[in-house]
Amino acid sequence: MTATGPLPYRSETHQDAHQFLVEEAHLLDERRFHEWLALLTDDIRYVAPVRVTTPDPGRATTLSGLDHFHEDLHSLRQRVERFDSGHAWTEDPPSRVRRYVTNVRTFEGEIEGELRVESSVLVTRSRGDDRPTDLVPAGRVDVLRAVPDGLRLAARRILFDESVLRTQNLGIFL
Repeated sequence: MTATGPLPYRSETHQDAHQFLVEEAHLLDERRFHEWLALLTDDIRYVAPVRVTTPDPGRATTLSGLDHFHEDLHSLRQRVERFDSGHAWTEDPPSRVRRYVTNVRTFEGEIEGELRVESSVLVTRSRGDDRPTDLVPAGRVDVLRAVPDGLRLAARRILFDESVLRTQNLGIFL
């Protein structure tokens, strides 16, 4: 939390940030990945560090230098191109995914024109006909940057609630 606290929920800035996250989730749920890529800045950092459980509350809860993924715009585009190619075996058949974005809190960013947005996300993922539905809960910290035609995602840090992920793979975007 920043020293100034979150922006009021009724503020236009918070409403714009919240709407951005909801519309982004919709694009991903509908597998409209090229439209989703258009919402990212050229310098995007998309990271999910590996979480660990420690008995000491003062110790770090993530492993330094070890991530489930650490991506930039180039690698995210490659993943989308692979989906298009039919050779993304982790998504064959394609997952049926629903993203629930909640507990959205918006803060002024460290840089003029940027916002820091905290949110919780629950992803439900169904694959095939005989596997149980995956539930993937996580917290996210995003940096949204104002550009002339709206907001763009400049950074996303995803912190999974579980140390051991109970999903078959991470072939989806969060």
